[in-house]
Amino acid sequence: MTNLYTKEDVKEKARELAKMVAETEEIDFYKRAEKQVNDHIRIQELIAQIKKQQKEAVNLKHYGKTEALKQVEEKIDSLHNEIDEIPLVQEFKRSQIEVNYLLQMITNTISKTVTDEIIISTDGDLLKGRTVKSPF
Repeated sequence: MTNLYTKEDVKEKARELAKMVAETEEIDFYKRAEKQVNDHIRIQELIAQIKKQQKEAVNLKHYGKTEALKQVEEKIDSLHNEIDEIPLVQEFKRSQIEVNYLLQMITNTISKTVTDEIIISTDGDLLKGRTVKSPF
């Protein structure tokens, strides 16, 4: 008979995995890049300008000032583009993509392994990806 795990057992292993992930190169790079972005004066100035313009946009929208709203939205887009041109921001965004890829890989691996284990435990066909009695 196989060993059955409780939800708490699984949660504990998930916590262990999370700690491992938090100590990967990808996460380390992400944390360093985030700190550099937070410490970069020009980036913070641009973010503050964007927030100010966004508040203005909300007010203009509320009062139906469509032409002025359009101008503010264009200014917001311009500020976003200026931020995106900063190499540090580009590095930070790349690190976000790497972390997301790592998390997606973990999710896919877990999902595939669980599916495979179900198929194997029901004497199913791994190549066809189904259990013996599966109606699908």
